[in-house]
Amino acid sequence: QVHLVESGGGLVQAGGSLRLSCTASGRAISDYLMGWFRQAPGKDREFVAAVTSSGSSTTYADSVKGRFTIYRDNFNNKVYLQMNNLKLEDTAVYYCAAESTAWTLKRVANEYHYWGQGTQVTISS
Repeated sequence: QVHLVESGGGLVQAGGSLRLSCTASGRAISDYLMGWFRQAPGKDREFVAAVTSSGSSTTYADSVKGRFTIYRDNFNNKVYLQMNNLKLEDTAVYYCAAESTAWTLKRVANEYHYWGQGTQVTISS
């Protein structure tokens, strides 16, 4: 139903910043919980951040708290992940995800039904 496409990934030096975008189509996301996950080579997909449908509440993984910010623009059907003070361990494929039935913040990948294709973020020293 809803299609998600991430963009904004790339190569950046440690300490730098990057903003990822997630553009939704097919459905309005105003009633969707939106989240960001990442997966490094050889590791499971891990939670990064989530924001409620209204944008009123957010939650973050401890590893990114204070450095990353998730926010949404429901009018333009977009969700963003602003990443500051990037570290080598942030290197991963980053995925945007959506869940239409969530009434609370979700931090587990299998709680989301819709996923983008991912965008590569590589941090260099």
